[in-house]
Amino acid sequence: MLSAIGLDDAQEGAYRTLVGMGAADVGDLSHRLGLAEEDAGRLLRRLEVHGLVAQSSARPGRWVAAPPGVALSALLTRQRHALEQAELAAAVLAAEFRAEATEPAVHDLLEVVTGADAVAQRFLQLQFAAQSEVCALVTDKPMAVTGLENEAEEDAAKRGVAYRVVLERDVITDPNSVVELSAALGREEQVRVVDRVPTKLVVADRAMAMVPLTRRSAQPAALVVHASGLLESLMGLFEGVWRQAMPLRLGASGVFGEESPAAPDDTDLQILSLLLAGLTDASAAKQLDLGLRTVQRRVKRLMEIADVTTRLQLGWEAYERGWVARDRP
Repeated sequence: MLSAIGLDDAQEGAYRTLVGMGAADVGDLSHRLGLAEEDAGRLLRRLEVHGLVAQSSARPGRWVAAPPGVALSALLTRQRHALEQAELAAAVLAAEFRAEATEPAVHDLLEVVTGADAVAQRFLQLQFAAQSEVCALVTDKPMAVTGLENEAEEDAAKRGVAYRVVLERDVITDPNSVVELSAALGREEQVRVVDRVPTKLVVADRAMAMVPLTRRSAQPAALVVHASGLLESLMGLFEGVWRQAMPLRLGASGVFGEESPAAPDDTDLQILSLLLAGLTDASAAKQLDLGLRTVQRRVKRLMEIADVTTRLQLGWEAYERGWVARDRP
């Protein structure tokens, strides 16, 4: 438990034992630990360097444990300072990398990772490094890692990273997927499902992507793609699949179901018609005897139904979906 502040198992064991004894000679401690006196003496000298033990001034050869509340707090403070310095150094290196990588060489845009362990490690690093969003296409044939079963997701969720995941339908038919998908939906991840996804894919912050290179029968290998035209194409592939997929929900019975997007009601269509006619939100609200916030909330809901991010896109989608027509009175 104390390895985080620089103690190995042997040192931690020796310190815990000495804390329990209060003070002891090397011989007593070595007997308690089942070690040779030479090894016990070496451990005590290492603990002395950390400030956790000290030799008794009254009785030479006797060692006294430093109070844990004081000694360990000092080590924790020192470790925090070291981590802050490391974080600062990482930020400086990242800035230098960005400065040098504004026009990266072509061979630096692609990275081939081979071996199950290496692929799994790179996959986790991709998510641990994410700052805002992770997008993923998940097949029913994972290679070295699964789509939703990894510790990085919980860490990312705690840091406010959003997840958008599209699953193949076969994934949700696996009995073992209920627990994993329930946890994902509980973390407010957006999960959708389609019959088939074209490939397994993970994209972090629209800045780095990872796709498999080999079939399941071969040694796992993956391609890591950095910011480039290829990455933009992969992100476009994800967005295309995402738009076609159906949202997934988990009912009280633990059975997965696909949510059908709600259709706009008459009031929604009236609001759309007025906005397309050039009225502002406030004018439309006054015309329909509604509150301004009600109109804005309904427009936001319509944008979610249409899966768009701007009102211009909403107008186009409204026409394409038949919600409004050019000859509508």
